[in-house]
Amino acid sequence: MRAGLSITLTFVMSLHSDPFFRTFHALRIKGFAKADVVAEVADLPLSIVDQHLADLQGREWAMFREARELWQLTPVGREEHRIALAEDVGHVRIAEQLHDAYSAFLGVNERFKTLCGDWQLRDSAPNDHSDAAYDATVVEHLVALNGDVLPLVVVMGDVLARLAPYAPRLVSTCQRVVAGETKMFTGVMCGSYHDVWMELHEDLILTQGIDRSAEGSF
Repeated sequence: MRAGLSITLTFVMSLHSDPFFRTFHALRIKGFAKADVVAEVADLPLSIVDQHLADLQGREWAMFREARELWQLTPVGREEHRIALAEDVGHVRIAEQLHDAYSAFLGVNERFKTLCGDWQLRDSAPNDHSDAAYDATVVEHLVALNGDVLPLVVVMGDVLARLAPYAPRLVSTCQRVVAGETKMFTGVMCGSYHDVWMELHEDLILTQGIDRSAEGSF
């Protein structure tokens, strides 16, 4: 980990979330998604997630849009999620235990936003990825950034187990960018590095009860 990213964290044990809540929470994070995407975010088998989604629909907490095969929470479901999230973290002072790691994450997040801009634009024009040397430099910076954020995610996963799967997902997508899959850097709704990063950030904000607008960490 680079200088300036050191953290101190003390905790008793990792908190494990109920599988049903993990599916519920994954759908809240995504907003709307296909079942396989929900399963990836929840880190659960698709067959189990299918059962959970059907249960959510039966309770009228989620709806299924057949035209695009997308699931999303209903207004009632979003309120029920707020209650379920409070129960998931229970009496554990999650925000306090995540504070140091999250503060360091916000610093890396600023670097990531800049890096995404570097990938999408070159000389104030859309990057058409025709300059291999330019792209290679940006990818090199992504690899370095990934190396900095992984220890933070590992620490946060040690506090709250459902955060742990973000680390291997970031590694996997970073490797695909290195392998030349340009859309896997900042692509939208394709499981890109940016997608996983935004899911992680949204998870951390929801879990800690942070007001994103007040924090200004977009």
